[in-house]
Amino acid sequence: MSRKLELIVLAILLIFAIQFIYMSSTTDAEYGGADGEAENVINEITGGTYEPNAEPFWEPPSGEIESLLFGLQAAIGAGIIGYFFGYYKAKKNYENELGYKGKNKSEGDKHSL
Repeated sequence: MSRKLELIVLAILLIFAIQFIYMSSTTDAEYGGADGEAENVINEITGGTYEPNAEPFWEPPSGEIESLLFGLQAAIGAGIIGYFFGYYKAKKNYENELGYKGKNKSEGDKHSL
């Protein structure tokens, strides 16, 4: 990497770190997902008569474990998507460099006779 790019990345990381430290020290916010908020809104609309249709068959022991599993799921999905992007990019480079476009239809017909 060039020196200029390294400085830009470092500056961005510092900005985010400073913002994170400032926000976490000045606010009293609790980490929560959108599921709980949606249930609160539904209870407001229905007057508190909302009952879920299904219950989870397993609930993680803590919110941290739930976040870990969610992050793991996202990482696996990103890995799969990244693999296929890399595969098709390498395939395109291979085709461009060697002029290979897959099986030649006329060659396949010769072998099938």
